[in-house]
Amino acid sequence: MLKIVVCVSGGGTNLQAILDAVETGKITNTQVLAVISNNKGAKALERAKSHGIEAEALSPRQYPHREAFNQAFTDRLKALSPDLVVLAGFLVRIPPQTVEAFDGRIINIHPSLIPSFCGVGYYGLKVHEKVLERGVKVTGATVHFVNEGMDEGPIISQKAVYIEEDDTPESLQQRVMEQAEWVLLPQAIDDIANGRIQIVNGKTRRKTE
Repeated sequence: MLKIVVCVSGGGTNLQAILDAVETGKITNTQVLAVISNNKGAKALERAKSHGIEAEALSPRQYPHREAFNQAFTDRLKALSPDLVVLAGFLVRIPPQTVEAFDGRIINIHPSLIPSFCGVGYYGLKVHEKVLERGVKVTGATVHFVNEGMDEGPIISQKAVYIEEDDTPESLQQRVMEQAEWVLLPQAIDDIANGRIQIVNGKTRRKTE
């Protein structure tokens, strides 16, 4: 049984996709231990509570300096002892000590086709604004393992979403979530839970039947 902790900053639509997939059997051999948010008002915390899952807020603002938060965040994850940490729209840079403690056991969903439109400053709606400004024809989402870089860890999976002529950042964000993020993230968790994904020599490898 894969035990996971989900970290999220906002509404928690990706969290909901995970919870729905667990309940419908699209994600198997998996238990959500807890949900952590850096925003005490995040709707994601209410989503977790409504499913009987431990939910807590842990924000850098609660601490005198960032290093204190980094250590507290790492210590809390260690106490929960998950097999996998899932970043589902978590707008906090993961501390180096967390990456070290959970090496190869943290995954993230990013709303673009990495390496395009990723890295520092590319998060949330800003990604889709930049996509439309650039005039590209295809965007999408990526699930990847997390390392100490920003959106630089080994890629697990990607899914393309085509740009439509009348797209706004908001409409594109919604379609990327519906067509890519809510598909890719549950599938990645199920693949990891069932041993179909591995990291070999710094790259992801999908086990074939």
